[in-house]
Amino acid sequence: WWYRDGSNGSMKRLLTCVLIGAALAAAIPASAHHSVQTVFDLNRPVTVTGSVTAVEWVNPHSYISIDVKGGKDVVQHWVFELPGSGGVRQLRAGLADRGGLKAGDIVTIEGIAAKDGTTNGFAYRLRVADGSKFDLSNKQPPAR
Repeated sequence: WWYRDGSNGSMKRLLTCVLIGAALAAAIPASAHHSVQTVFDLNRPVTVTGSVTAVEWVNPHSYISIDVKGGKDVVQHWVFELPGSGGVRQLRAGLADRGGLKAGDIVTIEGIAAKDGTTNGFAYRLRVADGSKFDLSNKQPPAR
């Protein structure tokens, strides 16, 4: 084997390979998670009301998709990322019932828009048709 020939250079090669592999393995989960400020614009608050089309409870963030009717009955499809599990607990949400939200429910979501101008956002407040309001994050993101 190339790493067992007894020379000091072989051990260095082995150690280098192990360190590179560990660094790559650590980088994959780190790149998958992002800070809110990286993807969303804190200076672009958005409030939309629409019909729920999907609720996805996944880790580390969950998502609510809604269809919003605009002018001339044009429908925009919005996808809102929710804060981590602490925010979802504010909804008293569970995997079994998706927090009681289902397709067709009318909700109002307050949040911040994506930097890239798409109809994606980060939700920090959710209001359902019965008037119940849920603050999903510890505090509203500060404007800059």
